[in-house]
Amino acid sequence: MKYPIQKKYHTFKERQERRKKSKPPVNKKIAVPSFFTLMNLFSGFLAIISISDGDFVRGAWLIALAGLFDVFDGLMARLADATTDFGIELDSICDMVSFGVAPGFLIYIWSLHELGFVGIIISALPPLCGAVRLARFNVNARLEPTKNFFIGLPIPAQAIMLGAFFLTFRDSLDVFAFLENGVNSALIPFTVVISFLMVSTLPFDKIPRFDRETIRQQKGKFILFLLYLVLILIFKEYGLMAVFIIFVLKGITIGAIQFFTDDYGPAGVDKFQDYS
Repeated sequence: MKYPIQKKYHTFKERQERRKKSKPPVNKKIAVPSFFTLMNLFSGFLAIISISDGDFVRGAWLIALAGLFDVFDGLMARLADATTDFGIELDSICDMVSFGVAPGFLIYIWSLHELGFVGIIISALPPLCGAVRLARFNVNARLEPTKNFFIGLPIPAQAIMLGAFFLTFRDSLDVFAFLENGVNSALIPFTVVISFLMVSTLPFDKIPRFDRETIRQQKGKFILFLLYLVLILIFKEYGLMAVFIIFVLKGITIGAIQFFTDDYGPAGVDKFQDYS
């Protein structure tokens, strides 16, 4: 004979077992890349705080640090074979803060606030276009992701370019003195162009995997990325600016060549395009 308390205990235990069986399996490997993803978000949050406190230099470098964490979370996910839908969604949410809101806030507080409502609209382009790009990436990443390139400028590249623009010219505003609106006359077209490059269909290089097979197959790209790293380490903000200008110009050039040669696959057949 079972007492009422025993019946309740067994019923509770059965419910717990049913819940465990109904839950999808959890890939514990996602903890490592997720840590770097959250550090990306934390860096973006600190960047916003620094910018609001008037420390623009620290804010710009924190955006660059968030970009470094973003690279590491992708590398860790591939190394641990832990690329999941959860990781994709978490990465996009964090990217919106670090590479959409933070750089938009930086350029507004630094200079574009002088233009009133126009400044607000221009400053909003990085998060607005970034949101579209990330949503498109999430949809297409589940279909057939490309292996060697992104379609559209990656949002971290756009954010770091804005940060590098500030770091490069913050002490050289006299360069823009001959323009009607000073530095804003250059910052506005710069922001508009790189924002719309995010939602373009131009191809931009992915960071190659650091394994023997990839290094053997993509020696040129691997050497190029090592050169990028050396330029950044040596020339700091000037290196950042130079590297991402080269990165963008390379993507635009390849896109132009593909467009004018009508390179859409063999025998004129259009291949699936991952617009992510």
